[in-house]
Amino acid sequence: MTSPLPGRHTPLRPTWLCRIDAHPWPCGPAKLALLSEYADNQAELLDLLAAMKDEAEQHLTSLDSDRHTDLTRRFLAWPPPAAPSPR
Repeated sequence: MTSPLPGRHTPLRPTWLCRIDAHPWPCGPAKLALLSEYADNQAELLDLLAAMKDEAEQHLTSLDSDRHTDLTRRFLAWPPPAAPSPR
C-alpha cells in the first residue's frame, strides 16, 4: 500500500469535501476504495477513520465559529461489522 487513502476521492482539508465530487468525505467512491484497500485489515481501517474523524472535527469546528462538530456517524458508522474470526 502506497497511501493510506486509495483512489482519487480524497478529502480536501479543511472543508472535508471530496476533491472529485464535492460530497462530504468519505463519499461513496471513497468508501468503496477504502473497503477494498483494507479488506484484510478492518482494524487498521477503523484506526485510520478514527484519526481522520478527529482531524476533521478539529478543522470543521474551527471553521464554524468553534461550534463542535460530531462526525462519528459520518466516519465510523458505515464500515460493515468485522466478520467473526474462525474458531
